[in-house]
Amino acid sequence: MTTSEEKRPGTDDKSTRAANIFDVARLAGVSHQTVSRVLNNIPSVRPATRERVEQAIAQLRYSPSPAARALVTKRTRTIGLITPGTYEYGPTSTAVNFNVAARAARFSVDTVSSLDSDPLGVRGIVESLLRQRVDAIVLVVADVGVLDVVLGLDLGIPIVIVAASTRRSSSVISIDQYRGARTAVNHLIELGHDRIFHLGGPPQAPDSVERVRGWRDEMTANRLVVHEVPHGDWSARSGYEIGIQMTDIEPGSAVFAANDYMALGLISALHARGLRVPEDVSVVGFDDVPEAGFIMPPLTTIRQDFASFGALIMQKVLIAMEEPDNVSESTPLPTSLVVRASTRRLGPSASDTVGR
Repeated sequence: MTTSEEKRPGTDDKSTRAANIFDVARLAGVSHQTVSRVLNNIPSVRPATRERVEQAIAQLRYSPSPAARALVTKRTRTIGLITPGTYEYGPTSTAVNFNVAARAARFSVDTVSSLDSDPLGVRGIVESLLRQRVDAIVLVVADVGVLDVVLGLDLGIPIVIVAASTRRSSSVISIDQYRGARTAVNHLIELGHDRIFHLGGPPQAPDSVERVRGWRDEMTANRLVVHEVPHGDWSARSGYEIGIQMTDIEPGSAVFAANDYMALGLISALHARGLRVPEDVSVVGFDDVPEAGFIMPPLTTIRQDFASFGALIMQKVLIAMEEPDNVSESTPLPTSLVVRASTRRLGPSASDTVGR
C-alpha cells in the first residue's frame, strides 16, 4: 500500500492534463461544434456565445494541437489549392492572399499548379489532392472548359471555384469582372469618347469573357458601334503587337484593355505610331498592378481588391466545411475605378486631362 492515492491511467484530472475541446465546451455551456466554429472564425456564431467560448479558452489555457484536431474532427486542416500554371497578376494575387487568409484561420495550403488548361488534367489533380485527404479544394479557373467539368464533380468534400461566370452555383466565387468592364467603358463615354475599342484577353479565360461582355453591353446600352475584338495573351508584348495592327485607332479614339500589361504594350505601340496618350487616345486597363501608377502616363485602371477576395474565399471554405446547408450563391466582389493620366476629356485642349 502506498502513502498517497494513486491515479489510475485515464483518470480525468484537469490539474495534470491539458484541457481539450470538450472541457472548453462544458465550461462555456455550448457544444464542441460551436467551439470549433469559434476556433475556425466561422461568422455564424453569435457575439455573446463567441465571447463566452473565448473566455473559457483563456481560462483553461486551451491550445488545440493539429493532431488532436484531426483525431476529433477527422480533418487534416489542409486545403488543396489548384492554380493555373502562369505568373499572371490576377491568379497569382488570388493565391497569395488566399494563403494569407488560410494561415490566419490556422489551415495549411497544399498548392498545385496546373501547367495546362485541359479539363481532364485538372480532374487528375483534384483526384490526387483527394488521396492526400485535404479538407477542401479551391480551384482558380483559367479556362471556361474546366469550369464546366468541375461543376459536375461530386467530390465528397467542399470545393470552391474561383471563376467569373454567368453560371449560377453556390460553389463559385468571383470578383465582378463584368461590372468592372462596364465601369471602365462608362468612364470613357463620360469623357466624350464614342469610338471605344476593346483589346481582349485569351478568349477561353473566364475573366476575359466577362470583360468582353461588359464592354459590349455598355457600348450597346449607349448605342455605340461594337467593333471586332482582337485577343492577346495578357502580356505586354501581345498588347504591343495588337496595337501596331489596330490601324483603326486614331486621334479621338479610346481603348479599354483587358489588363494593365496589355495596356502598357498598347501605349508603347501607339507611341511608335506617333499617337500620344492621352492627348490623342485615352487608354484604360484592368487590375491596378503595382506598376500602373508609375508608367508614363500613369494608367487609369480598374482595381481588384485581392486581399479582401482572399479572405472571402477562405470564409466560403469554412462555411462549406462547418455549415454546408448554409452555403449560398456569393455576390461578386465589386471593383473600383482608379483615374490617372492615361485618360482625358475629349476636346481640342491637351491640357484638359483627367487625374492630373
